[in-house]
Amino acid sequence: MWILIGLLLIAAGVGGFFYMQHTKRELHAMIGTDTLTIPQLEDLRRISDDLGARGGFRKVAEVVGTAHPRPEGALVSEVSKSECVWYRYRIDRQYEHVEYRDGRRYRSKRTEKVVEHTSAEGYALIDEQGRTIGVDPNGTNPDGVEQSVNRFEPHHGGGGHSELFGIRLPAVLGGGRDSTLGYEYKEWLIRPGRRMYILGEVHDKIGPLVIGKPEQGGHFLISTRTEDELRADRVQRHKFLAVGVIVAVVGGIAAVIGGLVS
Repeated sequence: MWILIGLLLIAAGVGGFFYMQHTKRELHAMIGTDTLTIPQLEDLRRISDDLGARGGFRKVAEVVGTAHPRPEGALVSEVSKSECVWYRYRIDRQYEHVEYRDGRRYRSKRTEKVVEHTSAEGYALIDEQGRTIGVDPNGTNPDGVEQSVNRFEPHHGGGGHSELFGIRLPAVLGGGRDSTLGYEYKEWLIRPGRRMYILGEVHDKIGPLVIGKPEQGGHFLISTRTEDELRADRVQRHKFLAVGVIVAVVGGIAAVIGGLVS
């Protein structure tokens, strides 16, 4: 028993170490990358064009501005029906699971994901002079976004399909001895006008400048927090992980040794 616990602690420590290294690389990426204005990026793109590389401009940079809808207009989120430039929602089914073992009945509350969706449409950042740069979210979940919905809707019986918040749910899952308790709805979004910080690669593959995930690998951060706030968060996280890794590994080794001795 102690050996198993020790191995699990060591595995957790190894996982924490790799996450700590990832956090450190994110911090270094923010420190080592320049924050450029849209005019500065346009000037660099013009130099690239003059050198005969039209459509081949690439520049890793940090860009700051406010969220602005795409030319087709703002998105409308699925659950709260709010205007936004990006949204994500998830619906979980909560149910009571019943099983019989050794002639006794055991009940447990469980959760399963019913549906999850993240908007894929691009949007823009706009600066104080009204200049814009496109944003390709590329499935990345932004940091520090607003949670617009977090509520539970009890299930009132009946099978087949049901609809809540305008979203059609699939037939009740599980079946058998499982009893649906209800559905938990969560939604996150970015509203137009929200101040944004983005670290990524700026390119002109489609003509206008767009910032997105680096093609050759690298960090891609989208946040409603400032760069200073993100740096402070990464420093604190790194310190917490460093302590956690040491405690987990030392504790795991001690547990393994204790298990072997006993």
